[in-house]
Amino acid sequence: MNITVFLGSEFGNDEKIKEATRELGAWIANAGHHLIYGGSESGLMGLVADSAMKNGGHVTGIEPKMFIELDYQKEDLEELIITEDMAERKSMMVELGDMFIALPGGTGTFEEIGEVMSRLALKQTDAPLVLYNIDGFYDELKVWLDRMIEKGFSNAERQKGIYFVSKLEEIKALAEKIKTGE
Repeated sequence: MNITVFLGSEFGNDEKIKEATRELGAWIANAGHHLIYGGSESGLMGLVADSAMKNGGHVTGIEPKMFIELDYQKEDLEELIITEDMAERKSMMVELGDMFIALPGGTGTFEEIGEVMSRLALKQTDAPLVLYNIDGFYDELKVWLDRMIEKGFSNAERQKGIYFVSKLEEIKALAEKIKTGE
């Protein structure tokens, strides 16, 4: 299964997030899944790729030309796809994903999450979006999505496929459901 991971190009300041990132990369590889991510060497992005590769995983990075010119790409990837810009990168990451996992990150991660949420609402994908809610990072987003329903701007059907999880075991269970077609 292709698992697209959205996450920060910074490390942040929470060791739990770094550890969860390492564990996620290792699990993706050990479970025989294929990691798709943004292609950078820096921050959590480089950490998830390193963890997957150390465990024998297949990793594809997707990096826009502007970051290649700044030398942000991870050099030792099995596959690096270079895109014209950020929009093409995001689109390709979404197109390739059978499952999406969002770890904590900044505005780029938020934009990627929004893209997948929109595609889910419009029935343009049925691949689940897993918000890895480490240390409550996505609590406010959950409140905001609930508020959309409360105020009539969304509904449960449009938000179907969005999952908030706090443990890797929950991600593993969702991946197994996808694999078995449940």
